[in-house]
Amino acid sequence: MKQYLFYKKPLAACLLAGLLSGCLDDGGSGGNDHLKGQLLPSGIEGLNYRTASTTGVTGAGGRFDYYEGETLQLSVGDLPLVSDVPAGEFVTPLEFFAELRTRLETSPVNSEGLLDHRLTEQLLLQDPTLINMTRFLMALNWRDTIQDDEGIEIRQRVIDQLNAALPNLEQPIDFSVGTIAFAQTGENRSPANALLWEICFYEENDERCEDPPTLEEIEAAPERPADEEEIDPDVVYREDLISKRDRISNSRRDLAKFSINRAEEFLTRELDEVTRIFANRYFLDSETASYPATDTSIHRTQVRQIGSSPALAAMEAVSLRDNDVVVHSYDWQSATVEYFIAGESGGESDLLINFRPEDNYRWIKKQLRVVIQ
Repeated sequence: MKQYLFYKKPLAACLLAGLLSGCLDDGGSGGNDHLKGQLLPSGIEGLNYRTASTTGVTGAGGRFDYYEGETLQLSVGDLPLVSDVPAGEFVTPLEFFAELRTRLETSPVNSEGLLDHRLTEQLLLQDPTLINMTRFLMALNWRDTIQDDEGIEIRQRVIDQLNAALPNLEQPIDFSVGTIAFAQTGENRSPANALLWEICFYEENDERCEDPPTLEEIEAAPERPADEEEIDPDVVYREDLISKRDRISNSRRDLAKFSINRAEEFLTRELDEVTRIFANRYFLDSETASYPATDTSIHRTQVRQIGSSPALAAMEAVSLRDNDVVVHSYDWQSATVEYFIAGESGGESDLLINFRPEDNYRWIKKQLRVVIQ
């Protein structure tokens, strides 16, 4: 996997550049002409980001500032993640990688006969690099579980420990290796797990953040007397050290706690939420329509966008019951679908209008119920 380096500018240069490009932006207080983007709908908080105009740290909700046409470099602490990622209103891990972005532009046909980007998204969730990076980011979350309404929160305490441990890794972290090798545990644990082992996800003064007793220290400690009256409260016994070692070891994380299935479920949830957000911005001028069977005219429905006129890149439409209602034509430029009645009184059909907005790989489906009187 190609590695990217993040260079630190001297403070004086940064101050000068900041006057021109917002070098000292904190990711949440950019100029008024900056656009606001975010990593996932629920957010990935605490990542360093860099665009051509600004640097910062993703804030609450994974938010960052950018200008139209810029790309992102992302890192967690001193560990580079990805580069040259097109910035946008929502950026998901599927868009971190150029190959996956290219494949997202092609959508297969679903069981309804319509193009469906979700099928491509689900296929791409099998990509090892994507899954490895997602599992790693989930493992850096402050809490070891991510609820359905939560994103990923990477705290500064975690980043400080990560930065301290990075130089001591025997091998660099390679997100492009197979998922099994990336998550290897035990004595030959992978670099990613070796790094996670050095991070304590508790406050600094918590006992679980101490170094565990060594086997030599445990062996040298006296055994706890069987008679309770002979126990000296000022003596640390072998059993005490074993218990402490277990508590510390059990508090350390590895990628086994963040399985491939959990990563896929997390990504699916976030991808579906992005689609839902975009879909809610569009509506049909009518959700139901009724006509007499004798009506032979051409009828029309139009896709509209809240607050503005829709700008579409493609459109298609099907009738689920061609014997009753027939799609006559559809036009993405005018965002309209024309249809006519073909059935008898009492018949009905659902028209499925499928369209793709400009600058978006996602297909959005709306439904019109047509009843024949």
